[in-house]
Amino acid sequence: METHSISLSKFSPLSRPINRRRLGRVNSFKFKPFFFSPVIIRHKSLFLPLNSPNLGTRCVANHDHHHHYDHHNHHDHEHDHEPDHDHDHPHAHHHHHDSGKLNGPQRAVIRFAKAIRWMDLANYLREHLQLCCCATALFIAAAACPYLLPKPVVKPLQNSLLFVAFPLVGVSAALDAITDIAGGNVNIHVLMALAAFASVFMGNALEGGLLLAMFNLAHIAEEFFTSRSMVDVKELKENYPDSALVLNLDDDNLPNVSDLSYQSIPVHDVEVGSYILVGVGEAVPVDCEVFQGSATITIEHLTGEIKPLEAKVGDRIPGGARNLDGRIIVKVTKTWKESTLSRIVQLTEEAQLNKPKLQRWLDEFGERYSKVVVVLSVSIAVLGPFLFKWPFISTAVCRGSIYRALGLMVAASPCALAVAPLAYATAVSSCARKGILLKGGQVLDALASCHTVAFDKTGTLTTGGLMFKAIEPIYGHLAGNKKTNFTSCCIPSCEVEALAVAAAMEKGTTHPIGRAVVDHSIGKDLPSVCVKSFEYFPGRGLIATLNSAESGTSGVKMLKASLGSVEFITSLCKSEDESRKIRTAVNASSYGSDFVHAALSVNEKVTLIHLEDRPRPGVLDVISELKDEAKLRVMMLTGDHKSSAWRVANAVGINEVYCSLKPEDKLNHVKRTSRDMGGGLIMVGEGINDAPALAAATVGIVLAHRASATATAVADVLLLQDNISGVPFSIAKARQTTSLVKQNVALALTCIILASLPSVLGFLPLWLTVLLHEGGTLLVCLNSIRALNDPSWSWGQDLRHLISKLKSKLALLRHNTTSSPIQTAPL
Repeated sequence: METHSISLSKFSPLSRPINRRRLGRVNSFKFKPFFFSPVIIRHKSLFLPLNSPNLGTRCVANHDHHHHYDHHNHHDHEHDHEPDHDHDHPHAHHHHHDSGKLNGPQRAVIRFAKAIRWMDLANYLREHLQLCCCATALFIAAAACPYLLPKPVVKPLQNSLLFVAFPLVGVSAALDAITDIAGGNVNIHVLMALAAFASVFMGNALEGGLLLAMFNLAHIAEEFFTSRSMVDVKELKENYPDSALVLNLDDDNLPNVSDLSYQSIPVHDVEVGSYILVGVGEAVPVDCEVFQGSATITIEHLTGEIKPLEAKVGDRIPGGARNLDGRIIVKVTKTWKESTLSRIVQLTEEAQLNKPKLQRWLDEFGERYSKVVVVLSVSIAVLGPFLFKWPFISTAVCRGSIYRALGLMVAASPCALAVAPLAYATAVSSCARKGILLKGGQVLDALASCHTVAFDKTGTLTTGGLMFKAIEPIYGHLAGNKKTNFTSCCIPSCEVEALAVAAAMEKGTTHPIGRAVVDHSIGKDLPSVCVKSFEYFPGRGLIATLNSAESGTSGVKMLKASLGSVEFITSLCKSEDESRKIRTAVNASSYGSDFVHAALSVNEKVTLIHLEDRPRPGVLDVISELKDEAKLRVMMLTGDHKSSAWRVANAVGINEVYCSLKPEDKLNHVKRTSRDMGGGLIMVGEGINDAPALAAATVGIVLAHRASATATAVADVLLLQDNISGVPFSIAKARQTTSLVKQNVALALTCIILASLPSVLGFLPLWLTVLLHEGGTLLVCLNSIRALNDPSWSWGQDLRHLISKLKSKLALLRHNTTSSPIQTAPL
């Protein structure tokens, strides 16, 4: 491992090997968001490729059920991909014959194809889009010959053009069809190849060639549109740093900033507590906190937040953030697997694997449907001459039953149905652009079915950054030499001791109240307190036994303390009378009931800690949109006391509040509301005490930056931006997506019927049948791409927005016309 040493004052260039391709991107300060797919369609996508049975235009009759994923192994996958595994090709409508997934007959076909170089030729033809376009142009020229050239020249020229053009599309099509047939699969590729070569044998080579050429071009277009809707995690991984510059520490475990020495360590091996040097233009490898220096960073490619952020000492930075200027030393707070960027990659990959209910149904339906199409086609070919007096082979007067059967096979293929759920993947991509991660397309269905949304208060509706206001002794303290229940303590050390005990009990906590207490204690001259034993009651409080050093002596005093809500403290009282007196003292507090407060009992002396919490900016608009536009029932579920809960509720516009709830109370309330309302419920929270309610809700939404690991694990939606503006967007996107999927299914079925009936009746030639079939599939793809647009709540809103845009453009045009200088004619 190579070690380097630098002086911070000289700001010398880092002697770190840098990927030049990545550096080129960084120097321009134009970071491409990972969710925009490149125009090039990759052979091996990290998501489901289009020729996958899960989300593809390949319509398989006999599905191979060996493509299940092991989700547990997937979680531990560290995404290490070698560069030479990345094969870029202009299009990918062909099959990928993976020898590990082929049966015996298929392997024999592949060996034979390789032996005679058929495989090499097919791959070459597939990989060059211009050859497919050239073949199409030759077929069109052959079709135009009878209308442009003298009759004696037509036939020889047509045959010459077909002799050149047909192999360009037929070689790869024949190999794919034979391989699929050998594997027992009957899919759209097989049907098209059969139809094309049957046309050749029936004397219609031009029609068969046009069929294959249009089929290939249509699938290239479909996959191009589809690739734009898929989240390209590989693009994000390519920008991810492979290593980190970890500083060597002195004995005091702090970096020597006057003379820094560092080692380049793989990012997967970076440990929590390490110090990393991040230079200009580099990515922060893992979640961390700024230890020294300041810089401007961008997280646009992670959350969609366009505005660069200023990172100062003490600020937390997510893994993957880009350093635009300045050199900073950061302290690692999470390992690579737990960091933001790694979680985005993992969750987005999983989202593509979790198929919605409709897509699973279409997979099952497509298998049976394809078999029915084949049976019907064979029946028409065999029974047509007997029932309808059609000839077997086409004549100049009437199309034959075999020709009609081939038309039905092509027209009724379920390609358009197979891509109908594409809108789900497109919506997942659209949400990712806004910094919203969905754990699968099924979350969109669940969101669209919900009629109620419940919010936690602290950290969700409010900033969560509680500010310490005061500490007030209220019960059991001494006034002079007498014990009193109401007056403030005359011994200042009681308040100091209470703050020291509370800070010791809350050290390392993620709860907003605990963080506020600990932050307030920093820099204060407090007695030394050591926690000996500890017991936590989620959503209520904690109990601890502590040792405190007595001032002026070398002795140690034993303390028994409890910290939490007033209800929790009073529940631990020995008598009902003592409990009643404490509640009376709380109500008589000189600070009133507007603040958030926690109670601390130390050796039966009760102190009230007052804190201030403020609503998040923009929450009022979010709640208003959910109530007025989404027509949802909005409520607050909080463990805070009544006065504090209603103060926030009134400020943000919530009229239904349930307060003083323990975690089990929130859970029961979520279950009861879902049952009574007859619709789904969305729970929005972030703390560990919200985890049961998040798990029980139809959809759980968490703020990823603040959420506990438990809440993140059970949630269905993660909001990467530190606000709840993504909640209405997610709901509107879900409703838009379900509507698009229904439209897709209707479009697909309509196109199948409109193409199938005329084909069977003999009104359509094969090439026109293919055009209608592929046109329907393209329409479904294009309709799905609409899910990339920002959603609206109604058609009326769309219309008003369109009219507003037209008015603004007309006004701008009128302004430009009137403001242009008038040219005067010369005298």
